Amino acid sequence: MSKREGSKFKINRRLGVNLWGRSKSPLNRNRDYGPGQHGQRRKKPSDFGTQLLAKQKLKGYYGNIGERQFRRLYEEASRRKGDTGENLIELLERRLDAVVYRMKFAPTPFAARQFVNHGHIRVNGKRVNIGSYLVKDGDLIEVKEKSKQLAVVLEAAKSTERDVPDYLQVDHDGMKGAFVRAPKLADVPYPVSMEPNLVVEFYSR
Repeated sequence: MSKREGSKFKINRRLGVNLWGRSKSPLNRNRDYGPGQHGQRRKKPSDFGTQLLAKQKLKGYYGNIGERQFRRLYEEASRRKGDTGENLIELLERRLDAVVYRMKFAPTPFAARQFVNHGHIRVNGKRVNIGSYLVKDGDLIEVKEKSKQLAVVLEAAKSTERDVPDYLQVDHDGMKGAFVRAPKLADVPYPVSMEPNLVVEFYSR
């Protein structure tokens, strides 16, 4: 197991959920306790602990986003009109690395971020190598021509572990797609329950 893959599964075990719905997760082998020598201790979480767990799940799901960057997303979500929790989900789903993952051009959010950072993705015909770049409605996302036959891309596109959500359009033959519309929480195919309202409560304390 690679160091990167091992660290992803450690996130799963720490949070106690199969965060990405992967068949290889140790939680599928009844290792449903946290990592380390104190991982098997259980106690009822406080309100703060419940809110913190909700934040860690959401951060972890999108490739373990750093706290500073995640807080900036929350602050932007709170400035916008409407429900802050729904706005936060929309901003997270507009991230280019998240879109690349959703379109099944990469097997994991971690791989999607690396794929973007290495310059394999074009947005509206221009190379974008920033994973946190926010995609707009109607934007066209495409794998660079020289990268379309990479094994990791072909394997991800054929994966049956997840489906492409309705707010995206994808052509896996051409390895390209479009961001159709902003999703709501109910539209996003999370393998586990996400509670952005608790994240809002965490930052509103």
